[in-house]
Amino acid sequence: MGDRCRVCGEPATRTLGSYRFCDRHYDRALRQRGSLWRADLISVAALVVFVAIVYALDTALNPDWTTTTLVAVGVLIALVPAAVWLLFFYRRDRLEPEPKGMVLGVFVLGALVAAAVGIPLVEDWFNVGAWLNYNVVTQVAGNILVVGITQMTLIYLVVRLSVYESTELDEWTDGILYGTAAGLGYATVLNIDFIVSSGGADLGLGMIRVALTALVLASLGGLVGYFLGHDRLEVRPVWYVAGGVVLAAVLDGGYWYLRSSLTGGISGIATVWVGLILALILAVAITWFLSNAVSREIARALGASTAPPTPTTTAPTTGDAQ
Repeated sequence: MGDRCRVCGEPATRTLGSYRFCDRHYDRALRQRGSLWRADLISVAALVVFVAIVYALDTALNPDWTTTTLVAVGVLIALVPAAVWLLFFYRRDRLEPEPKGMVLGVFVLGALVAAAVGIPLVEDWFNVGAWLNYNVVTQVAGNILVVGITQMTLIYLVVRLSVYESTELDEWTDGILYGTAAGLGYATVLNIDFIVSSGGADLGLGMIRVALTALVLASLGGLVGYFLGHDRLEVRPVWYVAGGVVLAAVLDGGYWYLRSSLTGGISGIATVWVGLILALILAVAITWFLSNAVSREIARALGASTAPPTPTTTAPTTGDAQ
């Protein structure tokens, strides 16, 4: 396999790190998908606008719905973050979009894993509701070692066992894309579980809870996907991906602990708004980090490449995914 492309198995002509690639997949590996970052940021902004509209309408109209109607509307709202992100991504990613079926498949798989394994493991097996808020130590340890590790490990497994070996995962940003899809699927089921178990909850406050959960898990899923995509296209240390999962778990658990500690003495309305602001900060910070990290890695790989230049190959720019 030393003379075969890492992605497609065709005869290799280029070297990237310790792996060999054909011309096409070498160029694809070094392509910066600017549309992904714009889709992420635009969808975040659109989601915030949608939250504000729903909250304002709920406050102004104060609809008197039955529990069944409220749950049904809540479940539909829980699907909004994923729908917004997919809409903006596919409108922007027109050059070489990922197969819609694969992206949706990873999203659905993330949802199924959350329903079948994640929620039962955290709520039933570990029974975090009975001890998580006992003191600071249990809050930090429980949020990171139980909630964070469970969620990030399952998101990792969804991507690793589904699309990791696919020829479609041929760019560093592809891992981020599929990780985000898995995180959104996981978040959607968490939100539906919250809405159903609370009997629909308050529509306006419920929408804020839906948005912050989606922002946290989608952005952290993208972070896990970054490490997976890197591992797919470059030889990395054996601990590299595991370290990425642990980092995401620490940020996941840290977010929920920080949200709880900052809102311990304030009302329910302020609690969810503070949580949303923290989620926005986390999502934007991770998007900025990933965009810069991928740009640096591409520049480094181009500078260190041992392959001679060819007349048809040019260094990609950060905006070539338009």
